[in-house]
Amino acid sequence: MEINAIVTMPPYAPYLDRVLEHKIVSGIRLNTVMPLKGTLEDTLRNLNEKAKKYKKELWIDLKCRQLRTKNYATPPFTEIELTHRINVNTPCKAYFSDRKESATILEVDNNRLIMLEGPGRVVGPGESVTIIDPSLIIEEHFTEKDIEYIEAMNKISLHNYMLSFFESQQDASDLYNLDPNADIIAKIESKKGLEYIYNNYDKNIRLMAARGDLFLGLKMPHHILKSVEDILRKDPNAIAASRIFSSLNKYNLEPTCEEINDVDNLLRMGYRTLMFGDDICMNRDSIISGLNLLYAITEGYRK
Repeated sequence: MEINAIVTMPPYAPYLDRVLEHKIVSGIRLNTVMPLKGTLEDTLRNLNEKAKKYKKELWIDLKCRQLRTKNYATPPFTEIELTHRINVNTPCKAYFSDRKESATILEVDNNRLIMLEGPGRVVGPGESVTIIDPSLIIEEHFTEKDIEYIEAMNKISLHNYMLSFFESQQDASDLYNLDPNADIIAKIESKKGLEYIYNNYDKNIRLMAARGDLFLGLKMPHHILKSVEDILRKDPNAIAASRIFSSLNKYNLEPTCEEINDVDNLLRMGYRTLMFGDDICMNRDSIISGLNLLYAITEGYRK
């Protein structure tokens, strides 16, 4: 049985060819928060042509409802500006740094969070913010940059999208209205996303268990196990993503025992496509080591 990897790639990485020629790689993902030089059309066209050269696919990851900070926020009198307008019952908690830090939201003013305390450091632009309160409503679906990418992709006839924080069939309809030829991978990253797959899942849409933010958004940490299994039950072709060999970097090329067992567990569940996140992919040696390790682990599953 074939097992594949999707790799998140910096758009100008000098090791792009080395990744694309790897036998376990089926495609690459462009994270749209990465800075680009020149026009979107030129960058996307160049990446797509490179991927096609190796008979691989290029996927564009739109940020959609993902909450990120827009500007610097300095304690102790912290006002945090988000990328989206939100509504949420206050006071409630906001989480930062992979849920290692938290702070209390006292009031919300469109996209401004007025905090009671902290976090006790400067918060930089682009940081992820997690709010798990069930009353949370994120006003906009696509960001301005998402729309720019969709328009550019239409111009070059590229239609492969990953939609972050996918939560309803309306999310797909919003994209089909802008690109009727869209091929969608729905990233399930929230409790509302899980509710969608339980109640309204459209089998024409491929699912992804995006474990990074999904883990942060669950009430209890161990709920990640059932959530990842449920996604696969709904879509046997689902992709497992994030937190894969995360310890690998340019200073460390030896994985932990826990990471090896984690990947083996995903394969035993039945996942056959895994996606590497940003962390491991920013260095040639770490991502090549990760791909080689994944290929070695999957040897028994390929028979």
